[in-house]
Amino acid sequence: MSKLSHTDANGKANMVDVGNKPVQKRTAAARGHIKISDEARKLIQENNNKKGDVLTIAEIAGIQGGKRTSELIPLCHPLQITKIDVKAKLDDTGVEITSETRCIGQTGIEMEALTAVSVALLTVYDMCKAVDKNMIIEEITLLKKTKEDI
Repeated sequence: MSKLSHTDANGKANMVDVGNKPVQKRTAAARGHIKISDEARKLIQENNNKKGDVLTIAEIAGIQGGKRTSELIPLCHPLQITKIDVKAKLDDTGVEITSETRCIGQTGIEMEALTAVSVALLTVYDMCKAVDKNMIIEEITLLKKTKEDI
């Protein structure tokens, strides 16, 4: 059985020391979805939501959230992020959010990709909650994670 990396020998929370790991180009991609009502979907499609352009604001919020990951998740390292790209797309049942993240560092950037998607989905929820009380955020998942020597 694998050992959890964020606990010490006594089982206490511990920030992993990545100081001896090589600096590498790292990437990650994630996706998530929010199911919304036909009424909310129509408002987004026609850009008639009272709070503004839902898809664009969700994308910007996702970028902001990804950049703040180490402040939100206690044992995440602050990273030298080189790119966060968030896309929000209307589909038949709601909104799909995807993110791609890149950094140069000694640890992965998958938490930033997942956080970006999560914050973007929460933003859609916030912007549509007056119209739809039954939205469901679902399927937040990591799609890929890579590292490449520099």
